[in-house]
Amino acid sequence: MKLNIRWHDRLGSTNPHTQKKIQERKSISSGTLIATHDQTNGTGRFDRPWIAPPHTNLCFSIYYATNAPLTAIPSLTMATTLAVHDLLRSRRITAQPKWPNDLLVHGKKICGILSEHIEHPTTHQKGIITGIGLNVNLTSTQAAAIDQPATSMLIETGTPHPLETTLEDLLPHLSYWIKQWQIDYFSAIRTPWENLTGPLGRPLNIRDGNQTRSGTLAGYGENGELLLNTNQGIQTIWSGEIPL
Repeated sequence: MKLNIRWHDRLGSTNPHTQKKIQERKSISSGTLIATHDQTNGTGRFDRPWIAPPHTNLCFSIYYATNAPLTAIPSLTMATTLAVHDLLRSRRITAQPKWPNDLLVHGKKICGILSEHIEHPTTHQKGIITGIGLNVNLTSTQAAAIDQPATSMLIETGTPHPLETTLEDLLPHLSYWIKQWQIDYFSAIRTPWENLTGPLGRPLNIRDGNQTRSGTLAGYGENGELLLNTNQGIQTIWSGEIPL
């Protein structure tokens, strides 16, 4: 899949910006990647703010036109996670995907990903917008100001990484894993995902709003949903988070 980058000096948030352009019937082709040097109002899951000082981190969104079912959206997020994982590995940073949409290094968050379904108002072409926030040059002081454990490529390697070059280096990994996902959605990426996310049977707490479910990892369903082995049996978890 060919990806075409459009850089902006400043945006509120790349996902809503991309959504707005599509809703306004602007010409955005599949594979368009919207990136910004300064994201002033970025958000992650559950509307949490994504802290990104100007010219510090990679903040971008990819629009992908597809008629994939809604149940395939979570696995596109996972495929994107695998792409960022491979980029980090190429920089000698050992990261671990965390269901459903994060990457951790030594238990600290380095990347968050959020995918949303969208439909063009005129052509009714369906698609997915995937937003990625990757901590690139976040300093230790800046990371300490975040309300959860966080790290960055700079912190892990001791050297800064140019944003434009880092994004260009990520493109082939994104293209590869999106192409894999196209083959058969989660089934096509199941093996590498399971190999990287930890052993079956490990204890898990899943938080969804005010509710917390406890159990052990029983695996993943056919669409990437988490299977939690509890005292009440196997529960299928589509939404939630594993607290850091």
